[in-house]
Amino acid sequence: MQNVRVGISVPWDLWQLPHDRQRETLARVADAGIDHLFTADHISFFDGSGLDGLIHLAALSGLEGRLDLHLGVYLLALRHPMIAARQIASLAQAAPGRVTVGVGVGGEDRHEIEVCGVDPRTRGRRTDVALGIVRSLLDGETVDGDGEFFDFTAGVIRPTPVPAVPLLVGGRSDAAVQRAGRLGDGWLAAWCSARRFAAATAMAEDVGSDRDVAWEHGLQVWIGVDDTPEDARHHVSVAMEGFYKSSFEPFEGYTPMGNAENIAEFLAPYVEAGATTLNLTPCGPDRATEIETVAEVKRLLQR
Repeated sequence: MQNVRVGISVPWDLWQLPHDRQRETLARVADAGIDHLFTADHISFFDGSGLDGLIHLAALSGLEGRLDLHLGVYLLALRHPMIAARQIASLAQAAPGRVTVGVGVGGEDRHEIEVCGVDPRTRGRRTDVALGIVRSLLDGETVDGDGEFFDFTAGVIRPTPVPAVPLLVGGRSDAAVQRAGRLGDGWLAAWCSARRFAAATAMAEDVGSDRDVAWEHGLQVWIGVDDTPEDARHHVSVAMEGFYKSSFEPFEGYTPMGNAENIAEFLAPYVEAGATTLNLTPCGPDRATEIETVAEVKRLLQR
């Protein structure tokens, strides 16, 4: 197996803990050998839930300096690219070399797009434009808006991040994969088979074959954690149905469940297909078991 970086979602109740317990929890994650924390990004998801992804990572960045910080995925179409670029650059300045940003168009809740004043029908094109602008700004270029979605001239961001912040592109469609090839440093997959992962990453690299890119492809996946697949299924199905407000059944085939060996066996074909990053959202009987299982999955995959 190649060297794969394994991250864990931010513990659900982290911000309800006293400050010293927050640090202890993240220190336990780092001590276990897990590489990074990752978080989602939502402004008003279904019932109004959400956390701003970049602000969330900024708050986490000072709690445990050994952990890298991943955002998967940032709803860039809902932000002005000048502001997004400044926020990414500011976070990278505070945590140099630790930040990776995944970008997506959103999809589960169209109303979340609408309440931000964005037509859901344009979010793909708007994301293309915004991502191109953000990438140019972070590369130190002076940029004009496109005139359709963003009307400005001579935008510039200083300082630019050193090292550069990897920008991955999430989404299941071929359009998202092609966006990753044109504008990203890799594809961030979810809800797909290992066969689809291999085909899609090959498509992204083919589309971007004229670019000088050190490709980084990742997979985000919920995992059910317990001694038996049956108990593990209970934990993850309850959590996912509560989050997505829909049945677990369509996701079940893409969700590894059981102990660390079961989960590593499920994920190994993705690593063999070229996944360099795994973002795991564990759902188990308690936080300690979740952390220990994710750490053991990493060890098993790197053997």
